Amino acid sequence: MKKSIIAIIVIAILLLLVYWLSAGKYNNAVVLKEDTKTAWSNVESAYQRRSDLIGNLVKTVQGAADFERSTLKEVIEARSKATSVSIDPTNITADQLNQFQQAQSGLSSALSRLLVTVERYPDLKANQNFLNLQSQLEGTENRINVERNRYNEKVGEYNKYIKVFPNNIILRWFGDFEEMARFKADEGSEKAPDVDFNF
Repeated sequence: MKKSIIAIIVIAILLLLVYWLSAGKYNNAVVLKEDTKTAWSNVESAYQRRSDLIGNLVKTVQGAADFERSTLKEVIEARSKATSVSIDPTNITADQLNQFQQAQSGLSSALSRLLVTVERYPDLKANQNFLNLQSQLEGTENRINVERNRYNEKVGEYNKYIKVFPNNIILRWFGDFEEMARFKADEGSEKAPDVDFNF
């Protein structure tokens, strides 16, 4: 009888230990995943701010009657495309992130062309509203970079946590914890751009 009670106690202790270990690992993984989703929301918020500023910038530039309409059209179309790409923060895959990055890069490229074109319009360059928007856009680009870096840090913490032993075994039982994708540099960004000062 004593042996059976001891066996029951040992089994109960082992079950409690397994529960404590798995519950702790699960809860930590949930916290890390939620932190990553919050970081992604901050990335989206920074991109949304840029999109809003671009809308105001386009309206300001449209006031210059002789401004190139094709340049404005490119920006408007790129902005529309960039805002149409959305990602489910609970399941960010490398493909989704790549599509998002491509759309945002297209918008950045169109915006750069717009700002270069503005150089030919001294009245527009002197417009205080335009200058304020341009300054806010520069600040927003910095915010985007900061938020992307923070997102990558959170993804790194989460991915490491779910991959290390024994977490990788325990969390596999729950099935909710897949590796998340990070932002990567745009293709070709490792090469310095050619700068030509001959106008």
